[in-house]
Amino acid sequence: MPTFNAFCLEQKGKLAAENKLQACGQFSETERYARLRLARSVKVGPATFCALTSRFGSARNALVALPHCREAKYRSIVLASEADIEQEFLKAERFGAKLHFQGESSFPALLGTIAPPPPVLTIMGESNLLNRPSLAIVGARNASLAGMKLTQRLAKHAGEAGLCIISGLARGIDTAAHEASLTTGTAGVFAGGLDRPYPPENKPLMRAILDHGGCLISEMPFGWEPRPADFPRRNRLVAGLANGLLVVEAAERSGSLISARLAREMQRPVMAVPGSPLDSRSAGTNALLQQGAILVAGPDDILKALNQCGIFSGSDSKSISEICPVDGDEPDDSAKIIAALSTVPVSLDELVAHTGFSGPMVQLVLMELNLAGKLQRHADGRVSLCG
Repeated sequence: MPTFNAFCLEQKGKLAAENKLQACGQFSETERYARLRLARSVKVGPATFCALTSRFGSARNALVALPHCREAKYRSIVLASEADIEQEFLKAERFGAKLHFQGESSFPALLGTIAPPPPVLTIMGESNLLNRPSLAIVGARNASLAGMKLTQRLAKHAGEAGLCIISGLARGIDTAAHEASLTTGTAGVFAGGLDRPYPPENKPLMRAILDHGGCLISEMPFGWEPRPADFPRRNRLVAGLANGLLVVEAAERSGSLISARLAREMQRPVMAVPGSPLDSRSAGTNALLQQGAILVAGPDDILKALNQCGIFSGSDSKSISEICPVDGDEPDDSAKIIAALSTVPVSLDELVAHTGFSGPMVQLVLMELNLAGKLQRHADGRVSLCG
């Protein structure tokens, strides 16, 4: 039987190994398992997940503490079964998908800036695509022929300029956006699990996205059938993954307007295509324009809008690093944002207020710092420089 000292040395070694992994932007297998179990537990959404991991220091500690927690807001939590979590890891492997946890370097950097970020994503395909400058395109399911043609033109041009096109795989505008950007890079976001494609008629499109080097994304577990309440959650992912959001045809109570509202709350530029007041499918987009959305009449308007927000230069020959470098001679704006950071965690809103720069500009610099391994993202959405 090992002595107490030997046990302590063993635990110390395990802790050192975990700290080394986390310093490299990766959780230990034990912590990844615990994070998935906590995220899949009943009554644990992104906000509760962040609160618990911040309070207890890790998901593993939270799982140990929850059964003894007397606070009313946590007593209704029902922990996911260990068997279900093991099955989810096995299903991901069987489907060729990977689990990406918020806080790891593989988690999409831009999505990590929203508050609160989703605890875990399941991604099939090329996840590196999500670290490119990106544009979300959403709109009506019952789109007009003119709306579909315009969407294809806008998505094709934006893709050729170097933008990844992100959408929700729905009928109509979403489908047109994905199809037009297959060869340049597109990401489709599911409302349900990755083994529950919706709508079913878009299965060939989903296969084509993977075959052309794109990716499919969900924050829901395998086997999860999409419910009406899951589509706003999917819309939040679509908005959070993109540097800007474009709405093409949307009725007055369209789900696309939820995406636009979420993007605005995330301080991402919102763009809209105007339409005839006589067409109900234009009521939502026209209302967005009245509320201050950027008018898009052609492809150049998108690149101009993103360029003015400091997000994209409009040149497909330039990478994010060339547009906004963080090493060597930084542009003045980038240098000021970096100078505002330290090893003390701060929120995006605090950085925007302190520097006076737009949310998208600050997010771009944070994303580049993250890719360079110089930024630490905390469970509550705050960021700091690596110590």
